[in-house]
Amino acid sequence: MNAIELRQIHVHVQRKHILKGIDLTIEEGDFVTLLGPSGCGKTTLLRTIAGLQKLNEGMVVISGNRVADGSLAYHLDPAKRGVSLVFQSYALWPHMTVFDNVAFGLQVRKQPKAEVRRSVMAALDKMRISELADRYPGELSGGQQQRVAIARAIVTSPSILLLDEPLSNLDAKLRTEMRAELKRLHRELGTTIVYVTHDQHEAITLSTKVAVFFGGELVQADTPRELYRRPRTLQVAEFMGSSDYPLNRIEGMCRRNGGESMLATPLGSFRLSAPLGGGADRAVVLTLRPEDVVLHEARVPGSIPVKVEEVLPAGGETLVRAAFGQEKLSARVMGDPDYAPGRVLYATFRKDRINLYDRETGIRQELGVSTITPILEEIHR
Repeated sequence: MNAIELRQIHVHVQRKHILKGIDLTIEEGDFVTLLGPSGCGKTTLLRTIAGLQKLNEGMVVISGNRVADGSLAYHLDPAKRGVSLVFQSYALWPHMTVFDNVAFGLQVRKQPKAEVRRSVMAALDKMRISELADRYPGELSGGQQQRVAIARAIVTSPSILLLDEPLSNLDAKLRTEMRAELKRLHRELGTTIVYVTHDQHEAITLSTKVAVFFGGELVQADTPRELYRRPRTLQVAEFMGSSDYPLNRIEGMCRRNGGESMLATPLGSFRLSAPLGGGADRAVVLTLRPEDVVLHEARVPGSIPVKVEEVLPAGGETLVRAAFGQEKLSARVMGDPDYAPGRVLYATFRKDRINLYDRETGIRQELGVSTITPILEEIHR
């Protein structure tokens, strides 16, 4: 059964079109991250699911029940949707203890005191903060406050948990710890989680599925592995990954060469595994992530000579920036090799990781690169 179905969601805020025809299905038990740059509409979509934002068009279905329908101006109250929301700001009551903060929702429902205490302590145990039950929010660190906010959200055993950038206020070490806690919590509870972030690493680390947004539109929804390796558009390809390890972009031209289709680039010629459709040549952009550029100290078949320009150590791995003529390449190398600027190395590429995009539309082309032509070897022999 689907936990959440979003059908052609349109939302306008102060006459601005924020969400533009969003279609997304979230299955029970999924951990789905809504990912995109600031202002892309991901938080607005989360609020629309929660019922804090009314939609203008479309329909929201939760656990098989319609909770919002723009055509009927129907909007079910947030409290009746069976979801819990964790805010970026924690939203804890400062005058209440941790126990009372977590218990509040159960007390409103007038549950027996013994049952409330049992449920609250179970939630605090799951978040590993039971020893903080008698403290006040002002006595807690940011990470501890976030754990309290999540405990408050899960104490009612919601089928769906909505998290709006919950780790953005934490330092790097605490973010890493809380990612592990969220992953453990999802595994233990089996709750459907919808998570908002602009952090690509966070999305890939936590999620079973990632939905990428730009300008109020859903561009791609896929598994983290598929999203990283086969982005649907050039925009998604450039957005995914770390800014410390930028995507390699190479301009090229797909052409017919007798019965074969070839890709001509400044790095050399490649044979394509699929025929080039249409009669005209096609301008494309070849992309390759730095970890898929392999550097060799001696020449190997199919390699090209590159000159080291910059070496940037980062502990257990190193970013090497090199040049092949006027073309720049970035390679991500494990360890800390001591390459001096000006040294000549030899680069090969993991051809199954190469993606090709139409230069005009930015859409990925299903023209896989199979082999480097022997011409390339002869030129640099």
